[in-house]
Amino acid sequence: MKRRVSLHALLAVLVSMLVIAGLQPVAVAQTKTWKLRIQGSWPTGAYVFRNLRIFAEQVEKMSGGRLVIEPLPAGAIVGAFEVLDAAHRGVIDGGHTCSYYFIGKHKAATLFTGAPGGPFGMDFLDFFGWMYYGGGWELLQELYQKVIGLNIVAFPMIPSGPQAMGWFKKPISGVADLKGLKYRVPGIAGDVYKEMGMSIVVLPGAEIVPAAERGVIDATEWAVPAEDVSLGIHDIWKTFYTPGMHEPTTTCELQLSKAVWDQLPADLQQILKTATAAMYMHWWALLTKASAETLKEMVEKHGVKVYKTPRDIYPEFLKVWDRLAAQEAAKDPFFKKVLDSQRQYAALVVPYRRLWNDALRFAADYYWPEEK
Repeated sequence: MKRRVSLHALLAVLVSMLVIAGLQPVAVAQTKTWKLRIQGSWPTGAYVFRNLRIFAEQVEKMSGGRLVIEPLPAGAIVGAFEVLDAAHRGVIDGGHTCSYYFIGKHKAATLFTGAPGGPFGMDFLDFFGWMYYGGGWELLQELYQKVIGLNIVAFPMIPSGPQAMGWFKKPISGVADLKGLKYRVPGIAGDVYKEMGMSIVVLPGAEIVPAAERGVIDATEWAVPAEDVSLGIHDIWKTFYTPGMHEPTTTCELQLSKAVWDQLPADLQQILKTATAAMYMHWWALLTKASAETLKEMVEKHGVKVYKTPRDIYPEFLKVWDRLAAQEAAKDPFFKKVLDSQRQYAALVVPYRRLWNDALRFAADYYWPEEK
């Protein structure tokens, strides 16, 4: 009997040691709550900030409360254009922003937000397809981690467009009227408009209205009606041109600290991947509906005059863009690598989509003919 008790005691000790050494950490890992501070590049009142708030709510629900995101507006911890470096340094856990705000680090950053012209005529679904089925996502990680050397993992999450050419102090009739105008626009599109004679000003969203009031700028783009009205631009100027050729597929992103990402359990990583993709699609639908409603309100309640962008601006813009893009590609192998990847994917899917969507274009013209 004593020998039997002794063996039982020994077995109990061994089982306890196994639990302590192996099973217990797993149980702790499964119940640990992760809290991430994500800061955007926009003020609290900007419509796009809702994207981060909705995303945070969905992630918390999908993870059963194990992953909690605190959405922060621009300036909460760092400046609007400082979120990328702050996430890299671990000052914040991630940024909710656009890659083209950081072209000072590398010109290819603008290609991931959506280059001028689509790029190459791609729409949002094409661009999303390039990201996940054409090698774009892998190139995005290469940009941040290898080319720029930042500790960042990024995911497309915020479609915003096709964007308007924007708001003007006075009407324009063509390319000639752009010369000398002080125009707020970020990214490489600013280089294009500069070549077309405009004076480019780069400002975060929160500074657009004060700059317009003080006469610092004569015109500005921001995004689409729902976004623009959330900033109050319609209270300053009443002349609005759309669409713009500079950002037909604007796609901004979630930029996470790679140090934080690598510590997350695999299931939470997958939740973030899935949630960003879902947010991309839902936000596009939500923003389209909200902007359609806002456009109607702009005209009927606020007296905004909405015009189609003068058509001679489009070919001139694309000619200048093609020239600048070719120059940059000749200087920088990575820029060329990304541009070639986009062109190759667009060459496959854009003609296909245009052919198949002809029925939709006809139906749109049939039911909603444009006024002459």
